[in-house]
Parts: sequence; C-alpha cells; structure tokens
Amino acid sequence: MSTGPKSVEEVLLGGDRVWTRRDVAARAGVRFERAVQIWRALGFPAVDDDARVFTDADVEALRAGERLIAAGLITEHSETMMARALGHHLSRLADWQVDTLRDWLGRDEGPLPDRDALLEHMAALLPEIERVQRYVWRRHLVAYAGHLLGEAQEAEAGPGAHVRDRAVGFTDMVGYTRMTRGLDGAELVDVLDRFETMTGDVVAEGRGQVVKTIGDEVLFVCDAAAGAADIGLELAARAQADPKLPQVRTGLAHGPVIGRFGDVYGAAVNIAARLTAVARPASVLVDTALAGELAGRAAYALRALRPVSVRGYSRLRPVLLRRGRAAS
Repeated sequence: MSTGPKSVEEVLLGGDRVWTRRDVAARAGVRFERAVQIWRALGFPAVDDDARVFTDADVEALRAGERLIAAGLITEHSETMMARALGHHLSRLADWQVDTLRDWLGRDEGPLPDRDALLEHMAALLPEIERVQRYVWRRHLVAYAGHLLGEAQEAEAGPGAHVRDRAVGFTDMVGYTRMTRGLDGAELVDVLDRFETMTGDVVAEGRGQVVKTIGDEVLFVCDAAAGAADIGLELAARAQADPKLPQVRTGLAHGPVIGRFGDVYGAAVNIAARLTAVARPASVLVDTALAGELAGRAAYALRALRPVSVRGYSRLRPVLLRRGRAAS
C-alpha cells in the first residue's frame, strides 16, 4: 500500500531508489568497477558510492548484460561500446519525448495538472511509446540482419569482405550560423524541422540511410553511387524550391566504410565532410572515386575542379556533379 506520492523512478522504472552502486553490483554479480564503467558509458552523471539512487531495474539491466556475455554474444569491451551507443542515441530520444510532453502541457488551455496527475498520464502513455519504439527497432533490426546475411556469404571470398564499399554524403545548410542570429526559438525549431524532414524524405526516397543529424548537417550513406548522386542533386533542388529553407551544399565520396554502433567511419566519410566544407551553395561535389562510378552515365554531368588543400588532404580533387541532359 502506497504511503505517499509516487516518484518518477517508481512510475517509469517500476520501483523506487533503494540500492547503492555497491548493492547493485553485488546483486547483479558484477564487479564494482565494471558497474561504474557501464554507468559512465551510458552517459549518466557520477553518483556517490553510498547514495541510494538505483532501483531493481538497474540490477536487472546489469544482469542482462552478464547473460549476453555468458552466452558469448558480446564481450565486456563490446558491452561498454554498446552501452555508450545506446546512451548516446536514447538520451536524445528521451530528451525529445520530454520536450513533447512539455509542448503538450503548454497547449492545454486548462489548469496544469498536478505532479501526481502528470505522472499517471506518463505511466498510461508509456506502454504505447514502448510499443512504437519496439516496432521501429525491430524493423531496423530486420534491415540490418539482411545486410549481415549478405556479408556472411561474401565473407567466404576472403578476409576483409565485411568492410563494404558505400557512398557517403554530408549535406549542410549554407549560412546557418548567420541565419540563426535573426530567428527566435520557435522560428529556429521550424527551420530545423523542415531541414530534417526534407533530408529524411529525400534520403529515404533515394534508398539511402540517414546516419545522424548534427545541428545544420546530415550524414547519410547509400549502397549505390548513383543513388547518392541522385540524393545530393535532389536535396539541392528541394532546398532551393523551399523559401523557408536556406540553400544546402553536399559532399559525396565512395569507398570502404566501416559501420560501428550506428555510426560510420573511413576515409570516404572524412572526404565527404571536407568536400561539403568547400562546396558552393546549391552545389554537389564528389570525389574522384565516386565520379569514376558515375562516369559514362548520361544522367550525370561531371566537371573536375582544381585541387584544394583541406584538413588532412593537401591536394583533394573535387568533381562538380550536375544533372546530365538525359535527366533534364
């Protein structure tokens, strides 16, 4: 029987704060130092060792990680990396969801609900939010599992076959910093929403994948060079057609790309970023590798530009990409 108002932990985690960090480590059968390492990797703030800030859910989460290690699916090192990736992405999701709740409260014309009523409302919506998140996660899992099965077949050809050749693109808004000085908070949010919606739609239509957005910039990948080229050209066209968006510029590169915990790495990623930085408004620059993939196709017009010196590359050779006459 409840003796007082419920806490946020009790509503969202199913229990109140009752354990210290040492309690959690002991109950989960995990070394104390290991528990500290996982907590930090998840991105949570440091807490005193004797502070009772943990719940039964924290114990069960640590136990789940140990079961994955015992099954041989992950190692202690990869568990830390997984925790860091989960903490990074899910903290952003939680921040957005709380902002959504704040907006809902602001739209309500009646009196604001008291604390207990608000927590009850959150508890009622939590299963629906989890259901949507679980569906999206499983759909992405299906997509990545398909890639994994394909890579397993390719691996028979020899070592290193798991490193995939892909096209990588960066797109950013031109003059974003200057533009933000003249916008209030609501106007800035509208611009960012329009940019993320536009880039997300175009990348999806081009059969690419958005890796992440960083303020005024989006990073995406595509299996085919032609698909990435179409995405870059369409992004420039749609931004120009939208009077509420500044122009965009895009850099594309092609080569071996390593996918790791939801992010991508490799020379192609670095080159695409450098090309974006030197591209003019409404233009698409590609590296020589991607230009070679497009060469001879009537849908694209390519023009080699003078080499440029950028961070990490003393003579980077940009190629200007435009639509060919066949695509007009």
